[in-house]
Amino acid sequence: MLLQILLVAHIAVLGYWLGSELVINSTYRYVCNGSNIPFVERSRLMEHVMHVDQHVRYALVLQAGLGFSLAALYGLIPGAYTTAAIAAVLCVLWLIFVEAVHQLRHTRLGARLAAIDRGSRYLFMALLLCLATGLLGGGWDMPAWLRWKLALYAGVMASGVGIRLALIAHFRTWKVMAQEGPSDANNAIIRRTYVKATSVLCMLWLFIAAIVLVSVFKPT
Repeated sequence: MLLQILLVAHIAVLGYWLGSELVINSTYRYVCNGSNIPFVERSRLMEHVMHVDQHVRYALVLQAGLGFSLAALYGLIPGAYTTAAIAAVLCVLWLIFVEAVHQLRHTRLGARLAAIDRGSRYLFMALLLCLATGLLGGGWDMPAWLRWKLALYAGVMASGVGIRLALIAHFRTWKVMAQEGPSDANNAIIRRTYVKATSVLCMLWLFIAAIVLVSVFKPT
């Protein structure tokens, strides 16, 4: 029964993830193209985008926790219930940390936590790639399709980092607009940033689509 519950949750979280991404992108597009909207209203909507973005972060963490738990319970990685329990505990702690980063994002402590968050994601991506290539767990009887999933998941996380980097210009320009008021030049930067960030988001969706295909067809 536990396996079935976790498997359903794993699938449901994917829908939750994609739905959140669509809401974020749609609202962000509205904000970026809304040069005719009073800036106060645009700022309020932008703050809403940041709140909704948390759901994507939750989904990423939940997928990692559920994925490793399922892999352990199915015997695809060592440890069975012990590994699944460790994955569950780490998942909860990661969720708490992600929420703390969000709640404290406007504080000096929040900036430090955000830096730790970014660094931890790079480490996790490296771990996923090491498992995918056999540099770690090379002796495990892990099927090829699961190694592909781990590599693709690292690609999802790398795309998320790419979106963050693409948005640097947005937040820098948005701060100027908040202090000096909008201008045609600044609005043009915001619109270009939307296009750039969305192009990276499309890569993220392609990685997720590839993960789904690998999960269904399980290539050897």
